[in-house]
Parts: sequence; C-alpha cells; structure tokens
Amino acid sequence: MYELERKRRILDLLNERYRVDVQGLIQELQVSESTIRRDLKELEESNHLKRTHGGAIPLYNVHFEPSFLEKEISNCEQKKAIAEGAVQYIEDGDVILLDSGTTMLYLAKELKRFKKLTIVTNAVPLAQELQAYNGIELIFLGGTLRKEVLSLVGPFAEHVLSMIHVDKAFIATNGIHPVEGISTPNIDEASIKRKMIASAKKVILLADSSKINEIKHVKFAKVSDIQLFVTDDGISEESIEAFQSNGLMLHVVPCGVKKDEAGKS
Repeated sequence: MYELERKRRILDLLNERYRVDVQGLIQELQVSESTIRRDLKELEESNHLKRTHGGAIPLYNVHFEPSFLEKEISNCEQKKAIAEGAVQYIEDGDVILLDSGTTMLYLAKELKRFKKLTIVTNAVPLAQELQAYNGIELIFLGGTLRKEVLSLVGPFAEHVLSMIHVDKAFIATNGIHPVEGISTPNIDEASIKRKMIASAKKVILLADSSKINEIKHVKFAKVSDIQLFVTDDGISEESIEAFQSNGLMLHVVPCGVKKDEAGKS
C-alpha cells in the first residue's frame, strides 16, 4: 500500500471509529510502528487529525473521551494544584460527592487529613484510594461499569443518587463553555452528572484550563448550575471575564502555565 493510500485509510478509520490506536493500525495496514507514527505526525501537521497517547482522534470530535490512563498522564501538575485548591472548601463533618476523573483522584488523596467525612462516589479508583483512610465513611454507588474511564453509571446508580443529599458535589467535565455550558461525550455520564448536581447544596466544578471553551456531545449543565469553578492559571483573562459575567465565581490556582487562548493545549 502506497503512502497516500495508507493515510487515506487512516482517515477513513478515524471517521468510522472516532479514534485509532497505533497497534491497531499496525495490524490493519501491515506496516511498522515507526511508519504509523510518522504518518500520524504528518497528518497532524497537515491539520487532518490530533495525536493522542498511543493513537489519534479527528481534529474536531465531540464524541471522543480519553481513557482513565490517558487522563491520568495529561496535565498532571495542573490537576494536582486544582485538587489542592479545592480541598480548602471541605470541612470536617461534610457529606461530599466526588465525581469520577483523575483530578478527583488527586482530591481524594488530599482527604486523609480529615477526621470525619462521608464521601459518595461512582469512581472505582477513588473508592480504592479512600477505603483505607480512617475517618472516612465511604458510600460507593453501584451501577454499570464504564471500563474505559472506571466509573459507574446507569439507572441503578442514578436511583441510589436520587435518595442521597450531600453538602457539596465536586464535578468533573470534558468541556466548559461560558455560553454553551458544561458537556461530556457520553450520554450515560451526562445523565449521572445531572443527578449529582441535583443532590447537592453546593456544586464545585474542577477542570484544568485545557477544558475551557471545549464543547462535547452531551450538555449536562448550564454554567449557572454551579457555584464555583476551580481551574489553573492557564485560563485567559477573556475567559475569566466571560464566566464572571455569567455570575460564576472562579478560584484560579497558580501553576505557572499562563497562556493566551490561542496557545491552549
């Protein structure tokens, strides 16, 4: 297969599957790993796709959702700083809800300092982290496991949530836009996030600045549905003004990654 044919096939597979991985392309196209990686690099440089850890996605894809591993290795310093900023809104005696996601895992690691907390979560990695902490009563929602992101969703999880009231819900997202709202690529994930928001007296959104102005497939909340947005200093002044004009309170944590909107990663 010639280079041009191979690249066309890669783009066809992207349109069909919304993502491709290097190993799958090696088997599909019967070429070496170095050839596939070079093709993906050249296709990215020509604005035909966006490379990810181990593969690629279409350049503009509202359906794509990274796996837990891909999220875990992305923007680690920002996520850690956001978690450290968010923990100050938690007090001993609180009943809190933690959404799934790698930023939430960093937040969970901060909770060992507390003497008495009740924590509700649908995230398998968070439950594994929190079960060892003294002073934490853990309520682990049942439901259907989304293996890629290690979260529990579906009617059973939503039914349990409908019976629970929490002081604070810490919510994660794949995209937040000052006009289009807060969104995720997955319908089931969006549905349980709506239930989480409905269960809480106060809703706090945690998202690094790469999620700002991203619009994904399914909207699950308006900006006005949350009371506080904790993010990193990669957010632009323009975005800060746009969110504040909608009445949203922001907590911007310093990470040393300040950039303009055009440089957003």
